[in-house]
Amino acid sequence: MKVPSRLQPLVEDGLIDDVLYPLMSGKEADIFVVRCGRDIRCAKIYKEAYKRSFKKAATYTEGRKVRNSRRARAMERGSSYGRKQQEEVWQNAEVDALYRLAAADVRVPQPYGCFDGVLLMELITDEEGDVAPRLGDVTMSAEQALEDHAVLVNYVVRMLCAGLVHGDLSEFNVLVDPQGPVIIDLPQAVDAAANNNARAMLLRDVRKVTEYYGLFAPELLDSHYGEEIWELYEEGELSPERVLTGQIEQDDTPADVDSVMLEIKAALEEEQERQERMREAELGPDAD
Repeated sequence: MKVPSRLQPLVEDGLIDDVLYPLMSGKEADIFVVRCGRDIRCAKIYKEAYKRSFKKAATYTEGRKVRNSRRARAMERGSSYGRKQQEEVWQNAEVDALYRLAAADVRVPQPYGCFDGVLLMELITDEEGDVAPRLGDVTMSAEQALEDHAVLVNYVVRMLCAGLVHGDLSEFNVLVDPQGPVIIDLPQAVDAAANNNARAMLLRDVRKVTEYYGLFAPELLDSHYGEEIWELYEEGELSPERVLTGQIEQDDTPADVDSVMLEIKAALEEEQERQERMREAELGPDAD
C-alpha cells in the first residue's frame, strides 16, 4: 500500500520496512500494521489537536509535570510554541505510561519509541497471529469472566501503585490474547496523586469493566472494587498482593442530590460516547 506521509520519515530512517495495512482510524489516532525487520508491529499516528475530539483533555492533563520551565510557561500562555509542546507532552504520556506499567507487571503493548508523533509498539495477536479482539467483541463463560475480571482489577491496582489511573478504561480499550487481557490506549493516563479527578476516573474505569464482565457473571454487578481500591490507596495500604473483597462499609449519610445529578449527567455522556465508539467500530477501519 501507499506509505502515509506521517510514516514516510520512519521508512526513510529504516525504522519501518513496510506498511502492511491500516488497522483502524479513530478520533485521536490512526493505526497501521507495519513490518520492522522480521517483526510485525503497530504504528500509531497521533492526530493533531485541532483534528482530535478527545473530550475534556484539560481534565486529564491536570497535574502533568513539565521539567523545563520555559516549556511550562509557553504551555500556560497558549503560544504556538506552547501548543506544540502540549502536543509532545500528550503523545509522550502514552510512551511513558507503557514503560511504567510494563515495569509494574501490567500487561500492555511493548513500546519501541515515539518519533514525530508516531508511536511504534507491539502488535497484540491471537493464536493464529491475527490482531487480537477487543474485550467488547469477546463472549465467555461466567467462570472465565470472574477470572479475567480479577486479573484486570489487579492491573488497575498495579497501575495505581505505580501512580497512574488509566482514565478511559472500558471494553473498547482492552484486547484479549491467549494469555488474557491487555490494556491499551494510554495517552490520557492521569497522575493519581496530582490530578483531582483521579478518584472519579478510577471508580469509572472499574465500573465500566465490571459492567461488561457482569454480562457473563452477574454477581460482579454487586461489587465495589473501585471504592475499596481507592480507600486502601488513601490509607497507604494498597499493594498488588492485597486480597480484595469487592465489598465496603455502606455509608448511611443522606445523599447529595447535586452530586447524584452530576453522576447521572456523566453517565449519559459516557453512554453517548460508547454509542459513538460502537458506530465507529461498525464502520470499519476507513471511518474517521
